[in-house]
Amino acid sequence: MKRIYILVLLLLVASCGLTTVRPKLEMSLSAAAFIAARNSKAQELAPNLYRKAEYYYLKAKSYYRRKFFNKAKKFFIASRKFSERAEYLAKRKETLKNL
Repeated sequence: MKRIYILVLLLLVASCGLTTVRPKLEMSLSAAAFIAARNSKAQELAPNLYRKAEYYYLKAKSYYRRKFFNKAKKFFIASRKFSERAEYLAKRKETLKNL
């Protein structure tokens, strides 16, 4: 009887990992924002923000590969935020330089 309870408990604990949703949307939005930042020459015009975006993106991909989806989602969101800021700042600097 005790073995059955232990088996059921192990199955319940193991099944919790199966219910975690992969952050596919966050990953694709983050990748698109990072590519847009790179295309706007953010690595030259906003290097600090671009480096942060790249760091968080690579960290998120690493967590995603290791199936730590909750952490990966947080880092994908952070990467998208910094990528968008870097792209905005790069375009702003480019526009002001051309005036």
